[in-house]
Amino acid sequence: MSELLLSVSDLHAGYGRAEVLSGLNLRIAPGQVVTVIGPNGAGKSTTLNALMGVLPSRGKVVFDGEDLAHITLEERVMMGLALVPEKRELFSTMAVEDNLVLGAYRHLRQMRQGNARWRDKLDEVYTLFPRLKERRVQLAGTLSGGERQMLAVGRALMSGPKLLMLDEPSLGLAPLIVREIFRIISTLKATGVSILLIEQNARAALEVADHAYVLETGAIALEGPAAELAGDPRVIETYLGAQKKPDPAEAAG
Repeated sequence: MSELLLSVSDLHAGYGRAEVLSGLNLRIAPGQVVTVIGPNGAGKSTTLNALMGVLPSRGKVVFDGEDLAHITLEERVMMGLALVPEKRELFSTMAVEDNLVLGAYRHLRQMRQGNARWRDKLDEVYTLFPRLKERRVQLAGTLSGGERQMLAVGRALMSGPKLLMLDEPSLGLAPLIVREIFRIISTLKATGVSILLIEQNARAALEVADHAYVLETGAIALEGPAAELAGDPRVIETYLGAQKKPDPAEAAG
C-alpha cells in the first residue's frame, strides 16, 4: 500500500463525560474510498467530528504526514480536510453560488492566484452538479433535499480537499436521489479524490468503497476490503438483510 493519507490510532472521543469512541483505529490511502458502517449510536458521526477537530479527542491522528494534535479546526481545513455534515449546514438565505464561493476559503487564503483557482473549482462543481448551475441565483433554503445535499458536497469540493468526509449523504433522500448521490461519489472516486464515507445505507456504501470498517459501540468490530465485507455472513445478517424500518436520528454517532 502507498503511504497513508490518514492514520488513526487509539482514538477516544465523546460528549462531556460520555465516551463514545473507545480506541478506534482506521487508515486511508491516497485515492481510496473508505466507508464506516454501523448501527445508530455506534460513534460514526463522532468519528468525523473528532477528526475534523470539532470535538476534543485523544489518541493519534496523522493526516498527510502531520500529527493533528494541537491543530485547530481552521488549520485542518487549510491542510485539506473537508467535512460535509449530516445536517448540511448551508446558508439558507444566501444564493447557491454564494454558498459555493464560501467553500473556496482555502484557495483564497493560500494562493495569490486564488481568484482564478476558485473560478476553476466553481466550473468543476457546476460540471459535476449541472442542477446547481441552473439554480445558482436561487436561495439555498428553497432547494429540495437532494439539491441541498449536492450543494453541501459541492461547497466542500470548492476547497480542493485532500480528504472529503461525508456524513450520511443519503439520509432522508428519495431512492432516485440516493442513486444520484452514490453515482457522484463514484465519479469523484474515479478522479482520485480520497473519501471517508459514513453511511447507514450499508449496501450502497460497500458497493462504492474500496475498504470498509464496521463500527460497533465505539470500536471497530470488523474491517477489510469492501467487497469481502459485503459477502461476510455477519455483515449480511446485520446490515444487508431485509429492509428495516428507519431508526431514529443518531444521537451520538
